Parts: sequence; C-alpha cells; structure tokens
Amino acid sequence: MATRTARGLLLGREINYMIRASGASQAEAGRIIEVGQSRINSLIAGTGRISAGDLQVLARGLGFTDEVYIQRLLELRRDKHQRGYWTSGHRRVYFEELRLLVDLEEQANRLRVAESEIIPGLLQSESYVRALHAHMSDDANGVTVEDWVQARLARQENLVESSGAPEFHAVLSESCLRRRYGDAKGEVMLDQLAHLVELSRRPNILIQVLPFNTPVPSGGMEDRYTLVRVPSPGAAGDLELAVVEALGEIRYIVDKPPVGMCEKLFARLSTTALSVQDSREFINHVARTIQFRIA
Repeated sequence: MATRTARGLLLGREINYMIRASGASQAEAGRIIEVGQSRINSLIAGTGRISAGDLQVLARGLGFTDEVYIQRLLELRRDKHQRGYWTSGHRRVYFEELRLLVDLEEQANRLRVAESEIIPGLLQSESYVRALHAHMSDDANGVTVEDWVQARLARQENLVESSGAPEFHAVLSESCLRRRYGDAKGEVMLDQLAHLVELSRRPNILIQVLPFNTPVPSGGMEDRYTLVRVPSPGAAGDLELAVVEALGEIRYIVDKPPVGMCEKLFARLSTTALSVQDSREFINHVARTIQFRIA
C-alpha cells in the first residue's frame, strides 16, 4: 500500500466534500468513474490513488466544472514522494506509520503539542537527540544511529529554517525540563534548556511550562499528542487532526468530536500553564539549578 501523505488526505476531503455537496451517494460517485464503493472509500481515507483523467471525470460528473478548482484537485493528486524518497539517505529510518507525520509536519501551518516527560522532537537539541539514541546500534539493513540523528534534525529544519515555518505551540510539563538524559553531570540538559530558550524567542514558536505545583486540568498530561493543521487549497476547509503517540504506535485521529476534545484540553492546558515570558524565566531557573550542581 502506498504511503499516506498530507496531499492525499486533503484530496480525500475534497472528494468527500464534492460527493456530499452534490447529494450523491458514494456508490453513485463510484459509478461515474466505474469503480466500486470500496474504492471511493479508500480515496476519501487518503489511501487510494486515482488517475488525473478519472479525477476530472469524477469532479465534473458531480457538478464541479470550475477549471481553477479542478486544477487545484489535480495539484493535490500529484505525489511529491517519488520512488526512492523514503528509501534513501536518512529518510529510510522512518517506518511506515511515521512517514505520514513527517509529511504533515512539512505541510502544516500550525502545530500544537503537549508533552509530559520528554522534550518534543522538533524542539530537541542535537546533543539531546544523540543522548536519546545512545542505546541504539546500527541495524542489519544498513540504517545507522547517525541516520536516526540526522533524520530527527532534518524534521526540525521546517520549523526553524523555512521562510514559511509553521506556528508551533508547545505546553511542557516541568518533568520535561528535569528528566535527565545524557551525561550524569547534566551538560546535555543544560544545552537542551538553552536551546529551548533560544527557540522561544522565535516569532513562530510559543513554549509554555506547566509547573509541578500547578493544578492540572481534567484530562491532564497523560497522553502525548500533537494537533496539526494543514491548509487546504480546495473547498473542504483545512485539514485538522490529532496525532497520538504511544510506545511503538502512532494514531491519526481525523473525526471532529475527538479532535475537538483534544483542542479543548490543549486550550485548558495553555490557559493553566505559565505565560511565554514566565516559562522562559522558569526554564532559566531550572538551568541554574543544574549549573549549581555541576559547580
């Protein structure tokens, strides 16, 4: 099965929008391009593929004849992930389910993340990344530890280097700042905390801290999740979803009710957490305690 992509999900939303707006059923939509309902379902889910010709026939058959709109659909259909994209260089470390998250990060205009135990991957310093991968070894397929490190750093480039960098908002438990990774003295953590302070001064990055002594809203910080918004060039509206990570598992949630619940919880966490300025001062305070121990 082909890797799901952000464009594929956006195109699926547009196909679903056209079907609903036209008043047709999925089975009727399938008959327009001579495929079964299961094929239409796969297109809506972003897992199926459709030719440029069939896409135009489907759009016009559902009553969408505006050429500008059809060209936008065709642009979404074009898959920028050509053969070898995921199997060469450091990208080969990304397992199938992670590839969609990487693509979403590259296409998003807003990312929001809540973390309770570890610095979010897009905010990690290089020394912190290396400390997290210190237990690994090169595998039989030729994937090296250095590949893993470079893959993580490459994911960060869109956040800090791109002219169209997305808005990034993180709410971090105090535990993220105090959980020690790397050397026993804490030099890796000092580097990481300094990196957070530096990133927090960028106009597109908001970092808030939720101290231990602050009451946590109902729902709390139990789950690791990221809220992603990818802008849509079509009529169906932006793609908004929640990505929930657990050990060895990533779930992509697109249904509005659960995504809405995550949105509300994040809003409560953000309201409860320290302000951006106070969070920066809190991070510096934690760094000073580590420096004191080193001295």
